[in-house]
Amino acid sequence: MRNILNLNYKWVFTKQADSVPTEINPKWDFVNLPHCWNAIDGQDGGADYYRGTCYYAKEIEKLDLPEADRYYLEIKGANSSADVYLNGKALAHHDGGYSTWRVDLTDTLADKNLLVISVDNSANDKVYPQMADFTFYGGLYRDVNLICVNESHFDLDYYGAPGIKVTPVVNGKDADVEVEVYLTNKKDSQKVRYTLKDADGNVVAQETSDETKVSFKLENVHLWHGRKDPYLYTAEAELVAEDAVLDNVSARFGCRSFKIDPENGFILNGEEYPLRGVSRHQDRWGRGNALLPEHHEEDIDLICEVGATTIRLAHYQHDQYFYDLCDEKGLVIWAEIPYISKHMATGRENTISQMKELIMQNYNHPSIVVWGLSNEITMSGEDDPDLIENHNILNNLAHELDKTRLTTLAALTMCDIDSAYIQIPDVVSYNHYFGWYGGDTTMNGPWFDNFHKKHPNIPIGCSEYGCEALNWHTSDPKQGDYTEEYQAYYHEELIKQFFTRKFMWATHVWNMFDFGADARNEGGENGQNHKGLVTFDRKYKKDSFYAYKAWLSDDPFVHLCGKRYIDRVEETTKVTVYSNLPEVELFANGVSLGKKSAADHFFYFDVPNCGETKLVAKAGDFTDESVIRKVDTFNEEYRLREKGAILNWFDITEREGYFSLNDTLNDIVACPEGQQLFKALAAKMMQGLGNDGASGGMDVGAGMMQMLGSFTVIRLTSLMGTAGVELTKEDLLGLNAQLNQIKKPE
Repeated sequence: MRNILNLNYKWVFTKQADSVPTEINPKWDFVNLPHCWNAIDGQDGGADYYRGTCYYAKEIEKLDLPEADRYYLEIKGANSSADVYLNGKALAHHDGGYSTWRVDLTDTLADKNLLVISVDNSANDKVYPQMADFTFYGGLYRDVNLICVNESHFDLDYYGAPGIKVTPVVNGKDADVEVEVYLTNKKDSQKVRYTLKDADGNVVAQETSDETKVSFKLENVHLWHGRKDPYLYTAEAELVAEDAVLDNVSARFGCRSFKIDPENGFILNGEEYPLRGVSRHQDRWGRGNALLPEHHEEDIDLICEVGATTIRLAHYQHDQYFYDLCDEKGLVIWAEIPYISKHMATGRENTISQMKELIMQNYNHPSIVVWGLSNEITMSGEDDPDLIENHNILNNLAHELDKTRLTTLAALTMCDIDSAYIQIPDVVSYNHYFGWYGGDTTMNGPWFDNFHKKHPNIPIGCSEYGCEALNWHTSDPKQGDYTEEYQAYYHEELIKQFFTRKFMWATHVWNMFDFGADARNEGGENGQNHKGLVTFDRKYKKDSFYAYKAWLSDDPFVHLCGKRYIDRVEETTKVTVYSNLPEVELFANGVSLGKKSAADHFFYFDVPNCGETKLVAKAGDFTDESVIRKVDTFNEEYRLREKGAILNWFDITEREGYFSLNDTLNDIVACPEGQQLFKALAAKMMQGLGNDGASGGMDVGAGMMQMLGSFTVIRLTSLMGTAGVELTKEDLLGLNAQLNQIKKPE
């Protein structure tokens, strides 16, 4: 039988070597895997994290290995390109940082061996991703194993696949289960013993055959039914010769049927099963992508606590262990490749190989229902013939490799809903940030209504929506202020719009957790995207987390918002409570402020603010507490201060009745004087964008300008750096002085 030896321990690591090492250098660092070399510099801002080639080396003695005919090195994640060398000989190269791949070491293995893996996350024009809003962490950041097998064994060479493929088809109360295996060097005398077991380990079907594909019927099958009942069977296959087992593989599987209806959304086993959930990036504060099992377990527990029924696993293939957890917990999954943001004509082969790896390695997971083709890939426009052809190839490939699942993509806000690109996959979702990156929250639901009206036969969902929140606070939340209060308001509005539109096949909050994005310098904590419902370190659940829990979770609770917002200046302050129970009563220093009911699960109270007040919210048998305190002046600890900002919004001189940099572009250009002032600024911006009017590959058309119009000028100028437009503090103060001379309409 096969023997799997974990090789995570005692590697040496270096960034300094300029060639493949031939011996261990005692000055190099000893590390254990999983390991990531950007765990610090990939999360601190400045877009300056190390991207290059690093080396991992390990000495192996053959006497320490289990006896076997063949030895395969298994690498579960090396970002983003890697080469394997054994005793100085180059054995394999792999492009793609998020999938499993294997290398046969047998013929080069000596008594004493030096195994070297070079890993390279440097920029190039052929391996995805190359442009995206997250850090491309380098490292051997998942397990590395040695698989020791017989000369005859289940295949280990095909795209990292497990060598067993299980296809269950539900027919009424029964299920037909096809089990197919892939073999290397099978002899005529060898057979395959197939066994199906239920969740308790009882054998429910068995057959020994010369064939590599057999079928079973499971009568009165126990269905995998999402979070309500994530029931799993196991298929085992053993390669046998007489009474000896030469090799063995297994795969858990679930029996379920599903469809995605353009009018009624996701249907699981014949029942409407709304997909309302979150997206997940895999990285952690101080660890990068180098996660341990307990980190994956904590993530899945938090996602289950919020009540999600679905996860979009963005923007790449995630760890097999996390897919296993999704199977066990009943989460419905969107799995995708990192074909993102920037289409590269030289990257087609990489999209194909990454799609093959994604599907072949994850085929058996019942949690996965759609394969994602790309994300926001039309930043340079959706009419590129090579881009369209690439998507058709991927779409056809996905259907060829897997006839049981559908395809999807995540479209950029500005992508035309009549585009041919939108017609390629089976279902489609859009990434929209109305209410954060321009526009306002009221635009979200109507946009989807319009799409649904115009394309009633295309299932439509929202693959990204969200806004950033850090530990900043206010009683008057505004778009773009990065406060926890605005994020809570934003998600309240989006929940009410999205969750009441049953035709939306899935909605995914961006994001469940804050994550590393080293190019970001905003919100006062650089190097991160703070749109998470939970902080990067998983220590704090923001108020918006509980807004979703109130709508999605069946576990009764009550939550008082604003626990980090204690000092307040107003005489009467608004206090929000979230609960999935029908009635909430709020007490201030033991005195009831009344009971309230709320069909939308959001309860609002006006609370007298005098001295220090202990608040207690009570719903059924559940309570939650917080404290507020009356102060005379606003606590500056609650006010956003951007690290490295040219000018913070609160430093801007405002003249009553006149415009300033803190007003929106739409309001300013509505006045003739304001319109004239901004013609010069617009010309400067477009010059930075280039003759094609594009920044960073993004089209700037009428729709985009409409969205940008809802930005304050100070926030808009902070984004202009990405367009190559550099503004100094003096430039901004001069512009503000000019705006201070333009009177607002009565």
